[in-house]
Amino acid sequence: MLQRPRRNRQSAAIRGLATETHLQVQHLVYPLFVLDTKGLKQEIHSLPGVYRFSPDTLLKEIESCMELGLSSFVLFPAVTDALKDTVASYSTNPDNFYLQTAREIKKRFPECCLISDVAMDPYSSDGHDGLVRDGRIVNDETLPILAAMSVAQAEAGFDMLGPSDMMDGRVRTMRQALDAAGHTGTGILSYTAKYASAFYGPFRDALDSAPKSGDKKTYQMDPANRREALTEARLDTEEGADMLMVKPALHYLDVIRLLKDNSNLPIAAYHVSGECAMLSAACQNGWLDFDRAMPETLLSIRRAGADVILTYFAKAFAEKFPSGI
Repeated sequence: MLQRPRRNRQSAAIRGLATETHLQVQHLVYPLFVLDTKGLKQEIHSLPGVYRFSPDTLLKEIESCMELGLSSFVLFPAVTDALKDTVASYSTNPDNFYLQTAREIKKRFPECCLISDVAMDPYSSDGHDGLVRDGRIVNDETLPILAAMSVAQAEAGFDMLGPSDMMDGRVRTMRQALDAAGHTGTGILSYTAKYASAFYGPFRDALDSAPKSGDKKTYQMDPANRREALTEARLDTEEGADMLMVKPALHYLDVIRLLKDNSNLPIAAYHVSGECAMLSAACQNGWLDFDRAMPETLLSIRRAGADVILTYFAKAFAEKFPSGI
């Protein structure tokens, strides 16, 4: 036999020379949940090992991550129902604890990358990402709300904004509002292909943000569709997005590769709560080895084409594999 592929696998040193895909801590973003209280670090029952933090304990968590070399975070607010209304007015309130927390994080850790969430659902009494009128999620009337939210977040110090709403035209509206307010350096990490997935359950538990009626299928993408992601990617790129995201990640590896092959922008993938919960549950039951299954899972997302991976396992990876794999 002239060709024996096993020759490139016969030792760790040789396997290292032939390795095609690498995953480093710098490729990861750590999602964090913040509540308006004090002294709280509360585990999410449906997502073991992941917590909701008060601003003071969140700062300690970020500090420990920074010491591990993990420096990119996406922040989500858990807002009490008393502060929610139909137009998400609390999202731009100067006293908004989410905005105040962002200011404190950037004051304490100016070198970190802090990513926001732009959508109405954390602040909406209807629980939808867009404005609800007569039982319908209306698109164009939502855009000015998202624009105002974006400017407030940029002023609070977020480095990148993450529109997760899936309204048509929101990237252009946000970019124009940011530029008009002087925030030309604030980036947009667009949730380009966000699917109407069954794997968001633990996330909604963490934020208590499930829709009060109906579902999100009129604005999030159909899990059966692939080519549609190219349309969304083209529009987001033309409208001024700086990075494109696929969500979920593990169940949409083909879509990650599709965008990677058809875009010059960095591609992010969100390894969502349900995907992480499944692995955590299997490992807790002794069915899988976390130290082997977790990095293999993240590596598969990277191999599919993701430049950036948002994952609840980011800190665990940084602790166990500080030099990457």
